Amino acid sequence: MTGAGRIRLTVVGCTGSFPGPDSPASCYLVEADDPAGRPWRLLLDLGNGALGPLQRYLDLREIDAVLLSHLHPDHCLDLCGLYVARRYHPDRVEAAGPTERLPVHGPSRTLDRLVHGYDLEGETAMAGQFAVHQWQHGVTVQVGPFTVTPFRVQHPVEAYGLRVEHDGAVLAYTGDTDSCPALLDLARDADLLLAEASFQEGRDTARGIHLTGRRAGQAAAQAGARRLLLTHLPVWNDPRVVLAEARGAFAGPVSVAGSGQVHEIRAGR
Repeated sequence: MTGAGRIRLTVVGCTGSFPGPDSPASCYLVEADDPAGRPWRLLLDLGNGALGPLQRYLDLREIDAVLLSHLHPDHCLDLCGLYVARRYHPDRVEAAGPTERLPVHGPSRTLDRLVHGYDLEGETAMAGQFAVHQWQHGVTVQVGPFTVTPFRVQHPVEAYGLRVEHDGAVLAYTGDTDSCPALLDLARDADLLLAEASFQEGRDTARGIHLTGRRAGQAAAQAGARRLLLTHLPVWNDPRVVLAEARGAFAGPVSVAGSGQVHEIRAGR
């Protein structure tokens, strides 16, 4: 599927805060092969509206892990639908035997959030499908051939940027954040920085919540990232404005994410 030192990123959903007419909320499919040639498939977030179009790219049973940046609905809530798909699919009924639990990595209280999102009375059923692990800032986890390092970033809730590495190739995903020192550590020398740009210069003055295109560009430049892909634009943002802001701060290649895009990430490129 992918060669050595290559990561494939498919933008499933990229609209900020809630689904838009052309894209669901945040969800990114990350794929690479292990040394034996076995393909691995991770999801960075699974926001509302994303589960439907995700099925254009893979069978839901092929997901190897879900990595959540934080627990706002536009980043996690379609895990409730994935729970249904895993528990009640005809090939996965109890009569066929127990199923392997899907690893889900996220902030503290992730399982509790999902249980309440689906309106279950206890954690037993949800835990029967998901093996939930809690992020620790800077503590690396191994998921198949991927090395994943979470960085606690600046957002009103517990939130993490995720640095995904495979055979020298580096994808840095900001999740939701404003400028902060951890953002630069996350993006350091990344081959692709997938950065949210929800706010607009001169319009959105609140701090500690989101990046603007300019602040995303500044982070890419300061961290030495090779490429910048802007995402999480709400429906009222003009992509041309956000793109111009970023290009004014970062001299490297910059583009705006769109649902269905595929990006090949290679080490040093």
